[in-house]
Amino acid sequence: MTSKLLHLTLAAAAFASGSALAGPVNINTADAAKLAAELTGVGPALAAAIVADRQAHGNFPTAESLSRVKGIGDRIVELNKANILVNDPAPKR
Repeated sequence: MTSKLLHLTLAAAAFASGSALAGPVNINTADAAKLAAELTGVGPALAAAIVADRQAHGNFPTAESLSRVKGIGDRIVELNKANILVNDPAPKR
């Protein structure tokens, strides 16, 4: 029981600080599972809404434009800004 409480406390602390182990994710190509896994504060329902919005309205030109999705506010964008890509990175030479 104590171990479970410790894990929940650590997970909550990581979420609150925005330092969960998120990696860069292209919001214009990622599927809902990838978005939910990589974006802090985005679960399966919001991830599905991101994909649906992208299919209906086209790609997101900027990280900030993600806020056009109902349920995504400035706080979620700010928490994830460093990990949001709108283009794939250029190949290293």
